[in-house]
Amino acid sequence: MKKDYSKKIIRILGEKSAISVPELSERVSDQNEEKSPKYAISRSLKGLQEAGLVEHFPSGQSDYARLTKEGRKKMYSLKLQNEHTLVSTVWDGFWRMIILDLPEERKNERESLRYLLKKAGFICLKNSVWVSPHPFEHLFINIKKDLGLTTEMMIFVTDKIDTETEQELLKIFVKSH
Repeated sequence: MKKDYSKKIIRILGEKSAISVPELSERVSDQNEEKSPKYAISRSLKGLQEAGLVEHFPSGQSDYARLTKEGRKKMYSLKLQNEHTLVSTVWDGFWRMIILDLPEERKNERESLRYLLKKAGFICLKNSVWVSPHPFEHLFINIKKDLGLTTEMMIFVTDKIDTETEQELLKIFVKSH
Protein backbone atom coordinates (compact mmCIF):
# COMPACT_ATOMS: atom_id res chain seq x y z
CA MET A 1 0.00 0.00 0.00
CA LYS A 2 1.32 3.46 -0.98
CA LYS A 3 1.93 5.93 1.84
CA ASP A 4 1.38 9.66 1.60
CA TYR A 5 4.04 11.42 3.63
CA SER A 6 2.73 14.96 3.02
CA LYS A 7 1.02 15.47 6.38
CA LYS A 8 4.01 14.12 8.28
CA ILE A 9 6.35 16.42 6.32
CA ILE A 10 4.16 19.45 7.11
CA ARG A 11 4.05 18.57 10.83
CA ILE A 12 7.84 18.13 10.99
CA LEU A 13 8.52 21.37 9.08
CA GLY A 14 6.19 23.17 11.48
CA GLU A 15 8.60 22.45 14.34
CA LYS A 16 11.47 24.60 13.00
CA SER A 17 11.96 27.53 10.63
CA ALA A 18 13.86 25.26 8.18
CA ILE A 19 15.11 21.67 8.13
CA SER A 20 17.73 20.05 5.93
CA VAL A 21 16.21 17.69 3.36
CA PRO A 22 18.33 14.70 4.56
CA GLU A 23 17.21 15.26 8.18
CA LEU A 24 13.61 15.65 7.03
CA SER A 25 13.77 12.38 5.04
CA GLU A 26 15.26 10.59 8.03
CA ARG A 27 12.56 11.87 10.38
CA VAL A 28 9.71 11.09 7.98
CA SER A 29 10.70 7.50 7.21
CA ASP A 30 9.48 4.76 9.53
CA GLN A 31 12.19 2.84 11.34
CA ASN A 32 10.01 -0.28 10.96
CA GLU A 33 10.08 -0.16 7.16
CA GLU A 34 12.42 -2.64 5.50
CA LYS A 35 13.24 -0.52 2.46
CA SER A 36 13.83 3.21 2.44
CA PRO A 37 10.88 5.24 1.15
CA LYS A 38 13.19 8.00 -0.20
CA TYR A 39 11.41 8.21 -3.56
CA ALA A 40 7.95 8.51 -1.97
CA ILE A 41 9.20 11.15 0.45
CA SER A 42 10.85 13.18 -2.32
CA ARG A 43 7.65 12.91 -4.43
CA SER A 44 5.57 14.13 -1.47
CA LEU A 45 7.99 17.00 -0.89
CA LYS A 46 7.87 17.93 -4.61
CA GLY A 47 4.05 17.82 -4.52
CA LEU A 48 4.00 20.13 -1.49
CA GLN A 49 6.33 22.53 -3.34
CA GLU A 50 4.08 22.51 -6.40
CA ALA A 51 1.07 23.20 -4.17
CA GLY A 52 2.88 26.24 -2.72
CA LEU A 53 3.01 24.80 0.81
CA VAL A 54 6.77 24.19 1.02
CA GLU A 55 9.76 26.03 -0.37
CA HIS A 56 13.03 24.29 -1.10
CA PHE A 57 16.37 26.09 -1.19
CA PRO A 58 20.03 25.11 -1.48
CA SER A 59 22.39 26.34 1.21
CA GLY A 60 26.06 25.45 1.24
CA GLN A 61 26.41 21.76 1.99
CA SER A 62 22.75 20.77 2.04
CA ASP A 63 19.32 21.56 0.64
CA TYR A 64 16.73 22.90 3.05
CA ALA A 65 12.95 22.95 3.14
CA ARG A 66 10.57 25.23 5.00
CA LEU A 67 6.86 25.94 5.13
CA THR A 68 5.45 28.88 3.19
CA LYS A 69 2.73 31.09 4.65
CA GLU A 70 0.14 28.77 3.03
CA GLY A 71 2.00 25.77 4.42
CA ARG A 72 1.76 27.19 7.95
CA LYS A 73 -2.02 27.58 7.53
CA LYS A 74 -2.21 23.95 6.43
CA MET A 75 -0.11 22.93 9.47
CA TYR A 76 -2.54 24.67 11.84
CA SER A 77 -5.46 22.98 10.12
CA LEU A 78 -3.74 19.59 10.59
CA LYS A 79 -3.15 20.35 14.27
CA LEU A 80 -6.87 20.92 14.74
CA GLN A 81 -7.65 17.60 13.00
CA ASN A 82 -5.27 15.59 15.18
CA GLU A 83 -7.08 14.06 18.14
CA HIS A 84 -3.81 13.94 20.11
CA THR A 85 -3.53 17.73 20.22
CA LEU A 86 -7.10 18.43 21.26
CA VAL A 87 -7.35 20.74 24.22
CA SER A 88 -9.50 20.09 27.24
CA THR A 89 -13.20 20.56 26.67
CA VAL A 90 -13.78 21.15 30.38
CA TRP A 91 -14.46 24.85 30.73
CA ASP A 92 -11.80 26.66 32.76
CA GLY A 93 -14.00 29.73 33.35
CA PHE A 94 -12.28 31.84 30.69
CA TRP A 95 -13.74 33.02 27.40
CA ARG A 96 -11.59 33.39 24.32
CA MET A 97 -12.64 36.21 22.04
CA ILE A 98 -11.08 36.87 18.67
CA ILE A 99 -11.90 39.93 16.63
CA LEU A 100 -11.00 39.34 13.01
CA ASP A 101 -11.03 42.26 10.58
CA LEU A 102 -9.07 41.54 7.41
CA PRO A 103 -9.63 43.80 4.37
CA GLU A 104 -11.10 42.53 1.10
CA GLU A 105 -7.67 42.28 -0.55
CA ARG A 106 -6.76 39.62 2.06
CA LYS A 107 -9.95 37.65 1.50
CA ASN A 108 -8.18 34.26 1.14
CA GLU A 109 -6.44 34.67 4.50
CA ARG A 110 -9.71 35.80 6.08
CA GLU A 111 -11.54 32.72 4.78
CA SER A 112 -8.72 30.43 5.97
CA LEU A 113 -8.83 31.99 9.42
CA ARG A 114 -12.62 31.66 9.61
CA TYR A 115 -12.27 27.99 8.68
CA LEU A 116 -9.67 27.46 11.43
CA LEU A 117 -11.81 29.31 13.98
CA LYS A 118 -14.77 27.05 13.18
CA LYS A 119 -12.55 23.94 13.38
CA ALA A 120 -11.36 25.10 16.81
CA GLY A 121 -14.94 25.36 18.05
CA PHE A 122 -15.31 29.13 17.92
CA ILE A 123 -18.69 30.57 17.01
CA CYS A 124 -19.21 33.84 15.20
CA LEU A 125 -21.25 36.14 17.44
CA LYS A 126 -21.25 39.39 15.51
CA ASN A 127 -19.78 39.86 12.01
CA SER A 128 -16.12 39.65 13.03
CA VAL A 129 -16.30 38.58 16.69
CA TRP A 130 -15.56 34.92 17.45
CA VAL A 131 -15.97 33.33 20.90
CA SER A 132 -15.01 30.01 22.48
CA PRO A 133 -14.65 28.53 25.96
CA HIS A 134 -11.82 26.25 24.72
CA PRO A 135 -8.16 27.22 25.25
CA PHE A 136 -6.99 27.52 21.63
CA GLU A 137 -5.71 31.07 22.05
CA HIS A 138 -2.03 30.00 21.79
CA LEU A 139 -2.64 28.49 18.37
CA PHE A 140 -4.22 31.73 17.15
CA ILE A 141 -1.49 33.86 18.74
CA ASN A 142 1.02 31.88 16.66
CA ILE A 143 -1.11 32.25 13.53
CA LYS A 144 -1.37 36.00 14.16
CA LYS A 145 2.43 36.23 14.46
CA ASP A 146 3.03 34.04 11.38
CA LEU A 147 0.69 36.13 9.22
CA GLY A 148 2.11 39.42 10.50
CA LEU A 149 -1.24 40.62 11.79
CA THR A 150 -1.51 43.44 14.32
CA THR A 151 -4.90 45.03 14.87
CA GLU A 152 -6.49 42.92 12.08
CA MET A 153 -6.74 40.10 14.63
CA MET A 154 -7.19 40.80 18.33
CA ILE A 155 -7.27 38.05 20.91
CA PHE A 156 -8.84 38.44 24.33
CA VAL A 157 -9.00 35.91 27.17
CA THR A 158 -11.30 36.96 30.00
CA ASP A 159 -13.37 35.68 32.87
CA LYS A 160 -15.15 39.03 33.21
CA ILE A 161 -18.40 39.02 31.30
CA ASP A 162 -21.89 40.06 32.31
CA THR A 163 -24.09 37.27 33.66
CA GLU A 164 -26.78 37.45 30.97
CA THR A 165 -24.27 37.28 28.12
CA GLU A 166 -22.42 34.41 29.79
CA GLN A 167 -25.66 32.44 30.23
CA GLU A 168 -26.51 32.95 26.55
CA LEU A 169 -23.01 31.86 25.47
CA LEU A 170 -23.17 28.76 27.67
CA LYS A 171 -26.53 27.85 26.09
CA ILE A 172 -25.01 28.21 22.61
CA PHE A 173 -22.00 26.03 23.45
CA VAL A 174 -24.01 23.38 25.25
CA LYS A 175 -26.32 23.18 22.21
CA SER A 176 -23.49 23.07 19.65
CA HIS A 177 -21.32 20.52 21.49
